[in-house]
Amino acid sequence: MVFIACAMSLACAALDDVEGVITNPGEDASTQINISWAAHVPGTHVEYTAKGSETWHSVKPTYHRLCTTYDSIRSKSPRNEDIKEGVMFIKCAAELKGLTPATEYSYRVLDATGKEMVPMHTFKTAPVAGEWSCCVIGDFHVYPPAPGRLKAAMAMVETVEKYDPGIDWVLHLGDVCAWGGSWSFWVDLYKQPYFSKYMWTGVNGNHDNMTRGYDQTTNKFFRDANYVPRNGYEGQEGVCYHFRYGDVMFVMLNNEDMRKDEEFSAAAEWVRKVVTEARQSSNPPRYVVVCEHYQWFYATNGKTSQYGRWRPIFDELDVDLALSGNNHIYARTNCLYDGKETDGSKGTVYLQIPSSDNERGQGMDETMVANQDLIKYRFTEGD
Repeated sequence: MVFIACAMSLACAALDDVEGVITNPGEDASTQINISWAAHVPGTHVEYTAKGSETWHSVKPTYHRLCTTYDSIRSKSPRNEDIKEGVMFIKCAAELKGLTPATEYSYRVLDATGKEMVPMHTFKTAPVAGEWSCCVIGDFHVYPPAPGRLKAAMAMVETVEKYDPGIDWVLHLGDVCAWGGSWSFWVDLYKQPYFSKYMWTGVNGNHDNMTRGYDQTTNKFFRDANYVPRNGYEGQEGVCYHFRYGDVMFVMLNNEDMRKDEEFSAAAEWVRKVVTEARQSSNPPRYVVVCEHYQWFYATNGKTSQYGRWRPIFDELDVDLALSGNNHIYARTNCLYDGKETDGSKGTVYLQIPSSDNERGQGMDETMVANQDLIKYRFTEGD
């Protein structure tokens, strides 16, 4: 019995010495980038260089601690076997600062002897101002027993890249993993070539926040799979956060800890605080974008969802764009203010993306019984 239990706890794939490498923004993505990884050996660090330069800069982790977040979690193997993932690692993060805006960089993760541990990664810093291009994606629910989901999501990034070969980074709107508590799912995702090519960042979705069977729900799964700016409010550091990408301020929210009225109030007050401070700073953003996972409208029939909660606050703060996912149906408004469409000179555009795993698209009522004066366009995956 003891042998069987031990075998189950180690049933997941053999661990690499370094895995789960991800490039996230710093608080100002023009000059600051965060690189994080899971290490199973001591002494790992990063070397980076600007494109065209022969000079490599070595950076030791500015953050490293033993991570037990994903230990003893019930999960599934790629062969659809019941397993328990017994995994602990040193979560490492290197905060690169003083970078040159609008510049391509390469980096590698090395062990203590200087051996390269993972394939070369690249990213591009944001411009100080002006145009840039971003791929927005989400709801692909990576699940190794169903590899087609991940394949479909990466094919979607490829499609966007063919449409615009100049995309600079990727923004996801949550539910990138079927069970965020399964570390092997994050590893499978981060091994994809597009994760070594671009900076990625996003929001915590309900699937990212859970384990199999809802044995656990916690924002730590998202927090420890990434290393985003730690400028969120109490209990949400590294989960809720804000960053600048050029002259745009992004504010990232966590729906999973906004279910109660007092939790929503804490989130709303934080949004008010950080947006107001940014607007009143010596370098105010030209645009403000707020991202969360849960949908603004139930696009199946047009009924109001999170739009009702956030509209007064977005009106108050002059939020320009609100992005979400979860409903698995694309829906978009024109600029809305005070519950009505404007001429575009004032108000917020609300946009929610469809699923991208080629599996979870939903049907929709073509007659749309609610908010027909607000929602201007809808489509579901496969259309």
